[in-house]
Amino acid sequence: MRLVTALSMALTALALVACNHGKGNATPVGHSNDSVAQAPAPATTPDTLTLALVGDIMMGTTYPTTRFAANDGRDIFLGADSVLRAADLACGNLEGALADSGKPRKTLGAKNSFSFMMPTRLVQRLVDAGIDFVNIANNHIYDFWDDGVKSTMRTLDNAGIAYSGNPKCRGVIKQVRGMRVGLCSFGHSRGTLNLNDSALVHSIIDSLHRNADVVVVSFHGGCEGAAACHVPNKMEIAWGEKRGHLRKFAHDCIDWGADVVWGHGPHVARAMESYKGRVIAYSLGNFCTPVGMGLNGVTSYAPLLTLRLLPSGEVIDGHIHGFIQQRGVGPRRDHTGTVVREIARLTREDFPSTTLKIAPDGAISIK
Repeated sequence: MRLVTALSMALTALALVACNHGKGNATPVGHSNDSVAQAPAPATTPDTLTLALVGDIMMGTTYPTTRFAANDGRDIFLGADSVLRAADLACGNLEGALADSGKPRKTLGAKNSFSFMMPTRLVQRLVDAGIDFVNIANNHIYDFWDDGVKSTMRTLDNAGIAYSGNPKCRGVIKQVRGMRVGLCSFGHSRGTLNLNDSALVHSIIDSLHRNADVVVVSFHGGCEGAAACHVPNKMEIAWGEKRGHLRKFAHDCIDWGADVVWGHGPHVARAMESYKGRVIAYSLGNFCTPVGMGLNGVTSYAPLLTLRLLPSGEVIDGHIHGFIQQRGVGPRRDHTGTVVREIARLTREDFPSTTLKIAPDGAISIK
């Protein structure tokens, strides 16, 4: 695992609550007024920072029946773990609660009643794969009410994995190789920081921007399924929920100080875009959901995005590592180039004027 040390900061007691207690490797951004004292500058500044970003992770569930990949899921990240561990900071979306018991919020058998309870022992799979940070602002984190959320946060704390996305953890700053990286997350569902609340989003990003060198924003939004591959230039509504005007949201985030904006939620990969020299990935789809979710065609595409950034936050280059999920197994290397071609096609069609270019081998450049 990469060395990520504690960021020493003077913090106002009222403004802050913990987002990661476990190994002391993160400084939280507060839940009342986001006031954060100025952090001391690192003694040395690295040349670059490498991020690894993936979409939905749901490693196995005990509700309503027990469903796991073979070998208790020990091999679900096989082939992807080397890329994740090689990055300075690896991030994903935790699609469900880490809990060993709990009362379900949704009525079993009702429409859109999917619920995911990952036993807490599976957090070790994230640790072994090299995951450093997870988004918990999604529509499954609250599947087992507040008890499930509390169990998830406690389990991540104990494992030393940082997280954000609810009122108790609005953002976190990690010091990575001498660079201060601010991370925050937004969703559209109960108990999450709502991506439609522009004032809230602005205040959190502004707080991170003032106290970090690089700001990374994660969001869970958009319509779902094979018909939702494109990014519309309007508010997306699904299951009666406003799931974001994602083009506007992403641009606003960068205007307010974000350097990378990365999404998930549609269960399919979507286009990428360069905006003001920064990178937006509108959806990285399902990454590691070997059981309990549909994996057919585009819903099985599992891109792993790496980006290399300057200390200023400007993206130098990147790479789409193509994976395709196998049911009951997890993501495995796509040797056909299918995943890269799909994201490149969607990027050309949805953002024909973008300066971000995707080569056939997955290399990303910004002209």
